[in-house]
Amino acid sequence: MKIQIDHLSRYTYEERVPLNPHDLYLIPQQRSYFKTLDSQLEISPNPMGIHERISAEGNPYYQTWFKTETDQLEIRSKLTLEIGDFNPYAFILQAGLSFPFDYFAYPSYYLETLALYRTGGEDGARLVPFAKDIMAQSSDHISFLANLVASIHQNWKHIIREEPGLMTSKEVFEEKKGSCRDLSWMLMEMLRSLGLATRFVSGYAFNPELDEGHELHGWVEVFLPGAGWIGLDPSLGLLTDQNYIPLATSFHPAHTLPIMGTYGGKAGSNLFSEVFLKEL
Repeated sequence: MKIQIDHLSRYTYEERVPLNPHDLYLIPQQRSYFKTLDSQLEISPNPMGIHERISAEGNPYYQTWFKTETDQLEIRSKLTLEIGDFNPYAFILQAGLSFPFDYFAYPSYYLETLALYRTGGEDGARLVPFAKDIMAQSSDHISFLANLVASIHQNWKHIIREEPGLMTSKEVFEEKKGSCRDLSWMLMEMLRSLGLATRFVSGYAFNPELDEGHELHGWVEVFLPGAGWIGLDPSLGLLTDQNYIPLATSFHPAHTLPIMGTYGGKAGSNLFSEVFLKEL
């Protein structure tokens, strides 16, 4: 299967402003089940410089900088990908992992590497009883994760929320609704409170039943020895498959925005964004 992605971001400013350097997290991460056949990046005004770099968390991105002032910045990424099959359950966990567990125990050589991905807030601790109930109904680590995301999908409403930032996990849990990033953050804090390492993923999720209405999507990855990072989508209640194209991963969602940059002056700004995915 081949799919085409067209991702447009347009920033308009109340007056002409100088643009500071912008980092564009619009490069698909390497995955075994897809390859990039064509990639085009259109930026207006033309940047003075553009170079591909790697972030501290291993995300490829374009660093751009500009010379001229402008009242509009438009960035368009066009991708053509060839997608193969991917079985999210095709792995063997490292022997000796305990289940059920109160607080997941990683082998010592993982602890320093995963420390940042296991740091949770107070909200997560409040959600532990819910996760423990799901664990009690599960037979192993994988059935626990599958049952947990299925339960969130069934009992929480997925909403489109245009406001920036995150709802707190407490708000999402009590109101039983949230955007994809809100539901993912709640799941991350829930799992971190059980000792599991999690990270947020920003990218594209292809739904062949949609002609339009696609958007940038957010989901979760949890690290289990032997399997590595396992994708979980609480919005749809499943382990992620070949229809998920990751752009950036981080210990916090704020570090996975597709475009990060600032501008000089005090003028206000507005963002228009649209994403189209289609099968070729």
